[in-house]
Amino acid sequence: GPSAKKAIDIDAPVKTNLKAIARSLGRDVEDLVVIVLDRPRHEKLIADIRKAGARIKLIGDGDLSAGISAAVRRTNVHAVMGIGGAPEGVLAAAAIRCLNGGMLARLVPTKPGQEERMRKMGITDLKRIYTEEDLAPGPDILFVATGVTDGSFMHGVRFFGGGYRTSSVSMSLRERLIRFADTVRLEDGSDVVVEF
Repeated sequence: GPSAKKAIDIDAPVKTNLKAIARSLGRDVEDLVVIVLDRPRHEKLIADIRKAGARIKLIGDGDLSAGISAAVRRTNVHAVMGIGGAPEGVLAAAAIRCLNGGMLARLVPTKPGQEERMRKMGITDLKRIYTEEDLAPGPDILFVATGVTDGSFMHGVRFFGGGYRTSSVSMSLRERLIRFADTVRLEDGSDVVVEF
């Protein structure tokens, strides 16, 4: 979020970053919750977070939602660390800009051929650190999402006899506006009673 926006150094040890985040939020490291994708590549990261004393929430997917949650108060998510997908990173950066949060990222090839593909796209500095503004530049950022699975930021799709309910959010950087929509959709011909 905004409080920890300038506290992170992507090249610093995990413990150093967690201390900086805790200090900027007025918390102890032991009070922090860090989301990490549950992947074998994150074993050392998970061990480092645990050794530093922070709590970990492992997720199987949903790194976009996790990134947004870290920029919002009262989600009980204070940071997201690890290697995720580049498209999700760009989408998260757009939302994070609308939320006045901060983000640092670096492209990390994890599969054969990815480094060559990046070079063909004109990316020559593989050590470059990207901010949320680098990944989602400009003043006209719009972000719109509907929850598919439950997260700390939004509910997923909830089915009931005769319909379903969705939670959506839209954000505009230029307008400094965030809207939430809770929508109930009823199936045709259904004789359903709607609950709120």
